[in-house]
Amino acid sequence: MEVLPINNVNYTTQDWDYDPFIGDNDEYSSDLSARLEAELRAAKSTHLSCGEVLLPCGLLQRISRDILAMADSEPCGLRGCTLYLNFEGEQDCRRLSIVKCDPSTASTFELYLTLKQTSAGWNSFLPQFLKKITRGSTVMISTEYELSKNKLYRSYID
Repeated sequence: MEVLPINNVNYTTQDWDYDPFIGDNDEYSSDLSARLEAELRAAKSTHLSCGEVLLPCGLLQRISRDILAMADSEPCGLRGCTLYLNFEGEQDCRRLSIVKCDPSTASTFELYLTLKQTSAGWNSFLPQFLKKITRGSTVMISTEYELSKNKLYRSYID
């Protein structure tokens, strides 16, 4: 698991370039996973109200590869993507952030990424009143996630 410590750095101004027509997407995958990590860092204190977020090893890299695979068939590639990052906790589902991959390009599709909280963590055996006491310290993310796509255009093939 990866631990994301608290940092007071503004990651929302990061700008990265992506060319969907280049065959090697490993560089873009690592840039995208870094962007997802930055969004989780920003949401950690504002939306999740916790000190740390624990992620399974390689989860963000796997998610970024899936996002790039979904963007390959789009007219503008990843540049036309608007990503909605959601978190499904024990009791509710909330939006953590909205990422416009390229603000200068019109969105051609939307991706909805829902990360889920794991219930098989160290605190699953604690009584309910103790869970409320330790609630604000650590959030454990499951290896399972949902990624769905919504096209914002119609093609002749459809």
